[in-house]
Amino acid sequence: MKTFKYLALAAVAAACFTATAPKVEAQVVIRVGVAPECPYGYYDYNPYPCAPYGYYGPEWFTGGVFIGAGPWFRGHGNFHGHVDNHYDAQRGYRGPMPARGERADPSRHPERVANFRGNEMRDGRGHVSNGDEHGHDDGHDNRH
Repeated sequence: MKTFKYLALAAVAAACFTATAPKVEAQVVIRVGVAPECPYGYYDYNPYPCAPYGYYGPEWFTGGVFIGAGPWFRGHGNFHGHVDNHYDAQRGYRGPMPARGERADPSRHPERVANFRGNEMRDGRGHVSNGDEHGHDDGHDNRH
């Protein structure tokens, strides 16, 4: 009978501890992995396909290296850069698209696109801007 009393007392104590235990919130971590390796940058929307030469304006490149878009964007907080959405696959572009891992054509310099005609401003995080902000990473208009 003594054993039964101890087991009952232990069960009541466990129930009290369970009822008064603080609730713990779960933390969700989403890992996005490594940025796509694309010769002229990649679109700022999932699944982040490679963008063709001419989509991004020169201000998206520093020393010929793409500053990133989407979860891998490395520009400053107020950045807004030009894109030519005629080269956007979501807007009907069906021309040549580089593959991931493809090397850039040495004759094409994304920081100096000849006759670049940006018709939209984007912030690198998937948002279209109204064009009021000046988003050149170095504070200068790098378009040629």
